[in-house]
Amino acid sequence: MGQIVLTPYLLRLATGCTEKAAALFAEPLSRACDSYQINTPQRVAMFLAQIGHESGALRYVSELWGPTAAQRRYEGRADLGNIHSGDGSRYRGRGLIQTTGRHNYARVRNRLRARLVANVPDFEQEPNALEHPHWAAMSAADYWGDRDLNTLADQGDFEGITRKINGGLNGYADRKARLVRAQAALGTSITTT
Repeated sequence: MGQIVLTPYLLRLATGCTEKAAALFAEPLSRACDSYQINTPQRVAMFLAQIGHESGALRYVSELWGPTAAQRRYEGRADLGNIHSGDGSRYRGRGLIQTTGRHNYARVRNRLRARLVANVPDFEQEPNALEHPHWAAMSAADYWGDRDLNTLADQGDFEGITRKINGGLNGYADRKARLVRAQAALGTSITTT
């Protein structure tokens, strides 16, 4: 299968992002999709719908920090690897699919280094690097690949993809609306569950 090139124009149509965001993310997202075989209209539409929701139409690559009650619970969570004081805020959600927690920052670093070999920042030491458009896009595609979401996309299982990304169906109506938008932009129609 060939690569679907996400031009700024196509990205704006598919996600509803601003012109500036489209110019910033079109090339990194095209590369990331190509690297992880997100390369059919169905896969790309589902991927863009999910990252569109997760990032507020490519507006946010870092979790907005209050801290809220839920964010305060990041602190000291061993399951996230947040073992040092301040880790909750330091390893807040970043990227187009929010990587959260010291453990996950190290995990995405290691996975990208194994795949790309060189020039991957140490996200554990430089957490803000996940906000860079290239790494925000690559970390999202890596998350997608790590959870074999292409298979679910091929099956039309948008609900299953949402559960794997969100842990539930939070924001599902918005995600579905974004899927319809992305499908129209890519000229595809997908029967989804």
